[in-house]
Amino acid sequence: MAHWYTIENIAELDTPALVVYPERVRENIRSAVAMVGDPARLRPHVKTHKSPAVTRLLLEAGVKQFKCATIAEAEMLAIEGASDVLLAYQPIGPKAARLVELIRKYPGTKFSCLIDNEAAARAMSAVYIAAGLDVPVWLDIDVGMDRTGILPDAGAARLWELAAGLQGITPVGLHAYDGHIRDTDPVAMAAKVDTAFAGVRALREILGGAGIPVIAGGSPTFPVHARNQAVQCSPGTFVYWDKGYKDQFPGQPFKPAALVVSRVISLRSENRICIDLGHKSIAAENEIAKRVDFLNARGLQPKGQSEEHLVLAADEAGHGFRIGDILYGVPFHVCPTVALYDRAYTVEDGQVTGEWKNAARDRKLTV
Repeated sequence: MAHWYTIENIAELDTPALVVYPERVRENIRSAVAMVGDPARLRPHVKTHKSPAVTRLLLEAGVKQFKCATIAEAEMLAIEGASDVLLAYQPIGPKAARLVELIRKYPGTKFSCLIDNEAAARAMSAVYIAAGLDVPVWLDIDVGMDRTGILPDAGAARLWELAAGLQGITPVGLHAYDGHIRDTDPVAMAAKVDTAFAGVRALREILGGAGIPVIAGGSPTFPVHARNQAVQCSPGTFVYWDKGYKDQFPGQPFKPAALVVSRVISLRSENRICIDLGHKSIAAENEIAKRVDFLNARGLQPKGQSEEHLVLAADEAGHGFRIGDILYGVPFHVCPTVALYDRAYTVEDGQVTGEWKNAARDRKLTV
């Protein structure tokens, strides 16, 4: 029986492989645009897909501003014609100089970055003054993630004033990521988001009110921020979705659009098989039972994994698999899984039809 994910010409595809379903990607993009009401309010994070092809689909949907985490991702976006790219990272050391190169090489793209402390602001100011540039910077605000950022208090206001007085950089807005808020209950999530962003709202009023743009949230809290017309939303995982977010946030409309495909390579016994899906082929930061969900083999339980192998066990009834059988798996965490592959194979109407390069998987393209 054929399912939405079944690949009819699977004999032509070596495994393990990352496959994507373009129509599902398009559907996910349409859903995200519908949630915010206007593509101008979307600033999607490209860390999930790292793909020129997905970037083009977003551009075709009217999205013009993007967020990224690496210089390579920023360059990939510029190559594809993105007009506004935020490097959601504080460029320290050589990264600051690489950003200079990007700005010079791609004048059609407006690049910006984050700051969250005085030392970094002054260091960047010196680099950009020497380069003859004025780089827009966003204050990275800590709303509880406790990773980077400055608290939205008087210290943040002073940092804004400092940056405004420095040459080479200009503060343009506030950036706040609330990845720590992951309540499944939408009411509880909305309440936590409101509490977390109270300080951001107050700081915005101090700095200039509605004239100060705010970039808010990621994928988990996207439905909450989508209802707030005063912010730009920056989800990333929505384009491919994954098992982890599907389980945590069943109310979100997105569908898994990227799978890992593997083959049975060894029959250990009537109750055990081994497939070619090792650590190098699926994100392995979670415990072994939460790395991949097999759509056509949900009765199998993972028992051991190494670099190139995954051992799966069936119950007493046995598994029924044969050598060469195909397993289709939804990653629990698709973002680091994509980073393990240099390309994804496209599947349309049951056929492998081409490739999408994960170009920004590399740490460096040309700059």
